Amino acid sequence: MMFRTRVLTAIALAAGLAGCAREGELVVDQGVGITAVLSSCPAVGIPNYTGDVTTFRDAGNQTFGNLDVTASITNLRSTCNDSSEKVYTEATFDVHARRADARGARSVTLPYFVTVLQGGSAVVTKRVGEVTLNFADGQERAMASGKAGSFVDRAAASLPEDIREQITRRRRPGDPEAALDPLAAPEVRAAIARTRFEMLIGFQLTEEQLAYNATR
Repeated sequence: MMFRTRVLTAIALAAGLAGCAREGELVVDQGVGITAVLSSCPAVGIPNYTGDVTTFRDAGNQTFGNLDVTASITNLRSTCNDSSEKVYTEATFDVHARRADARGARSVTLPYFVTVLQGGSAVVTKRVGEVTLNFADGQERAMASGKAGSFVDRAAASLPEDIREQITRRRRPGDPEAALDPLAAPEVRAAIARTRFEMLIGFQLTEEQLAYNATR
């Protein structure tokens, strides 16, 4: 499964972001006119092709006339507490569903995953939960809410001191390094990538369901 990662580093002119960082975040605004805010909180998102699920009445017959239930994850919101050694992130989301046959009351349970990635590819943790949608008799649509949480080691999400010093070292006009972007150095880029965490939420799909989403 391919995940679309999101960069946690925000870069802009120093005047634009000077007041945006919270305590504990690294702000670079010395000498080169760049501000970079690095947070220990993970980015939260939905990977490509996993925010929707479609089920069919007859397996193997993925035609419009055979549709059973379609559902989507929406309104993904998150909060982060990075005040301790374990950074805790909690996300809430809604699932909106529609069924093709509105006759009779029915409950539909859909599995979803919560994955924490490090550096855009390394899976740190993965858990699977369930959300249940209840359709009343004659009701075509239903909605349910879900919640997920994850912990990340603050030390793993923080830059080593030597890298922080390399980024924040004061650079004066005329210095050989004054015109160089410290964030472009290979060792700095690699260190930033290692501290980048993502909390990803999506439907736990079968191979057939994932292929259907990718090709429709």
